[in-house]
Amino acid sequence: MAILYKIKSTTTYLFLILIITMSIDNSYFHFQHLRFDSKWLITTLIILILLAILYFQTQPYPVYLLDFSCYKPDNTCKCSKKTLMELSQSWGTFSNESLEFQKKVLDRSGLGDNTYLPESLLRIPCNPSFTESRKEIEVLMFGAIDDLFAKIDINPKKLGILVLNCGLYSPTPSLSAQIVNKYKLRSNIMSYNLSGMGCSAGVISIDLAKDLLRVHKNSYALVVSVEAGSTNWYFGNERSMLVSNCVFRIGAAAILLSSKRSDKRWAKYDLAHTVRAHKGAHDEAFDCASLREDSQGKVGIRLSKDLIGVAGSALKANMTVLGPLVLPLSEKLMFFGTLVIKKVFKTSRVKSYIPNFKLAFEHFCVHAGGRGVLDGVQKNLGLTDWDMEPSRMTLYRFGNTSSTSIWYELAYTESKGRIKKGDRIWQIAFGSGFKCNSVVWRALRNVNPTQEKNPWMDEIDSFPIDVPM
Repeated sequence: MAILYKIKSTTTYLFLILIITMSIDNSYFHFQHLRFDSKWLITTLIILILLAILYFQTQPYPVYLLDFSCYKPDNTCKCSKKTLMELSQSWGTFSNESLEFQKKVLDRSGLGDNTYLPESLLRIPCNPSFTESRKEIEVLMFGAIDDLFAKIDINPKKLGILVLNCGLYSPTPSLSAQIVNKYKLRSNIMSYNLSGMGCSAGVISIDLAKDLLRVHKNSYALVVSVEAGSTNWYFGNERSMLVSNCVFRIGAAAILLSSKRSDKRWAKYDLAHTVRAHKGAHDEAFDCASLREDSQGKVGIRLSKDLIGVAGSALKANMTVLGPLVLPLSEKLMFFGTLVIKKVFKTSRVKSYIPNFKLAFEHFCVHAGGRGVLDGVQKNLGLTDWDMEPSRMTLYRFGNTSSTSIWYELAYTESKGRIKKGDRIWQIAFGSGFKCNSVVWRALRNVNPTQEKNPWMDEIDSFPIDVPM
């Protein structure tokens, strides 16, 4: 609507100036030695100027990622697989069969022994109360924001937009309101609190912030992704709901975006594309990841056996939209040519052509939802172990940190010194609903790892690690 308004406004000015120009008498101009009408010369120049104005006005405002931070919890929150099993046994709510099942899942999960759990779950007896969840969330999100403000010297009152996402913990006042209160943000800030949108909500938050920044120009937006672990721990014995205990861990990320053109000279990335695909119209996809009660009334996250297949279908839908935006012409022709042949000749002998997205991107940050998800994405996209390294190492070191995992992965890539000016990064996130959302960034400068402060820097030399299958 904003673009249509600009076009209408500029066209009106053009029409008025054209009428005025045509009414000008040639006697005002003394270009007698020229063979063309002077008023048409002026008209042409004015039209060209207005067309240039129209072009620049209708171009979308750029959105820059100035910097981001990922919170690293204290060592007191570290929890090895052995410790987790000992805690699970001490709680006395799991049957022997459930304990054995959790051990098998942990052994095959791809997680290491240095992931983090809330302190309330590490105590004996554990105390996963609402109050403890609030304390946990505050430590995580304020820690990430403080780290970000330490990296970027910006007055919090300059923030015009705040978008927070937290999937399963939604108190009143909202978490976004707690941030406004903590940092004394200005009274007219546009504040949004997203909940219940799963592990892909981080990309949704970026997409929302992008749209707001392009309407409210020359603004700053703070995006915060966080997830609670205390109130979402499952203490029952249904296997489909025990898996989440084995893979989900705590984490938080804070991202600062800007629509000020002058910020390009010191920003890290330029936002190129956001693409969202929603498969919630299909019951199988809608039900594959959900928060519910078991037969004993105990609440937990149920993950169905169809999850991997549904994720693959959602990824395909996302790629169908994203591909034409980023792929070179040769890949587009191969894809559509194969599609036409299959449709015209109605044959199954011709396999669907999977475009080579490595021609469009230098780096991939795939949501570390679990080993099965990463294996499926790697196979479907034909990615190498090097491409998947940030995702697999994030899963190993931090576990599935929900919507924040793609930021720990980008931090890993930066810490390895891999980001060069002009590189394109594809962040892919999957979430309940079921959704597959992606965001594409373009690096505006080389990222020097020696100047970075992120959760990987003090141990990055020990990665990658060979994770047993």
